[in-house]
Amino acid sequence: MDTSSKAYQGLLKRRPLNVRALWEDENVALVSGRDIYAACKELGCIALAANARNPLTAKGVLRAAKKLDAAVVIEVAKSENDYCFGNFENLPSLAVKFSKELGDGVVFAMHVDHYAIKGPADVNKAVSQIPTLVERGWTSVAIDASHLRDYDNLMATRDVAMSIPAYLGLEAEVGEIKGPGVLSTVEDALYFIGGLNAWGIYPDLLAISNGSQHGTYDTSLGQAEGIDLQRTLEIAKAVAPFGVSIAQHGISGTALSKVEEFHEFGINKGNVATLFQNVVFGLKMDPETGNADTSTGSYVKESGRGVSDKLWASVVSWADGAGMSRKSGDYKKANLPFGKAVMSESDDIKERIVAETEEWATRFIKAMKSEGSAERVLEVVNRRSDHNSAPERRPLNQRSRYGRSAAPDAAAAGGSDGKDYSD
Repeated sequence: MDTSSKAYQGLLKRRPLNVRALWEDENVALVSGRDIYAACKELGCIALAANARNPLTAKGVLRAAKKLDAAVVIEVAKSENDYCFGNFENLPSLAVKFSKELGDGVVFAMHVDHYAIKGPADVNKAVSQIPTLVERGWTSVAIDASHLRDYDNLMATRDVAMSIPAYLGLEAEVGEIKGPGVLSTVEDALYFIGGLNAWGIYPDLLAISNGSQHGTYDTSLGQAEGIDLQRTLEIAKAVAPFGVSIAQHGISGTALSKVEEFHEFGINKGNVATLFQNVVFGLKMDPETGNADTSTGSYVKESGRGVSDKLWASVVSWADGAGMSRKSGDYKKANLPFGKAVMSESDDIKERIVAETEEWATRFIKAMKSEGSAERVLEVVNRRSDHNSAPERRPLNQRSRYGRSAAPDAAAAGGSDGKDYSD
């Protein structure tokens, strides 16, 4: 992308206010998530959203994005912020640094993934913390109160969304993402998105439970990818009148041949996390899905990929000391205690991590049909007169239609199982 072009310079002038406040004199194309999601809707493609548990993931994804002129999203979840080296504080500035090293010209957003809300205390924390994240340069937020009952999810999402500038990207969630067979319903989605709309809250994206899960699919336990695209399409069509499309979570472990179909089912953002972690660690993976191989009863580290064998041995020793199974999903918690060591590896080891990340990101961008999407983002941004990308929508129904008694689960017993499915 030509950074001296009139369109690119116009984008720089129309970046979100928080980005301009931090990087006014930089040529970085860090944009509102709303602009990327709008471009993807127009093109019928999907923005790759990569969870950068280690900053090297962000570097590799940005390299792929620039090569393919694709708009991408760099993200980390609220829970990941507690156990990963890539976090809310350092990722925006590191992404800007990586962009500059590439000569800029790569279009991306910084997304707060799965900001989990489990009750009133979390709402209070969110309305305090999220403005500080905006100050650090995050340009999109996903509010996840999905494990609350429908009405409580609606009210918590409403309250937190009101603390987020309307010119930043907004994702909401209905139905906990638990794996195959656990599906959000059209009724849940319409109640939730319709209720937000009635309160003047206009999400770009809706995350749903459509059969995916986060992490590795353990085939020894009979686990297999089970994304239900028909249900996804039903929900996508139902919420489309509200200006909302689908964010697909839990893509790691999904065949690229299936990912190639996603754009036909109302999906405009696709989250990939564990696969990129596998690349950093250098784990043996299925070449088509990126699912970690646990057929031997443990993760398999491949020499010549990922971190050094010596560092991996330290990770395994640490996990053994914590009583973890050698195929435990809790290996993700090694990202923080070993993050500095990863970043201190030799240049050739870091480069092989970045290069393999770039390779996988390239495959996903092509499968998601988003090559060239950065140019459409420039068009979207330059259509307006200033930085403010707040959507031009209006409430379609009265708030009274979305009370507690009208919630689809109003008569249901029970609630969340108390487990955390947020990443």
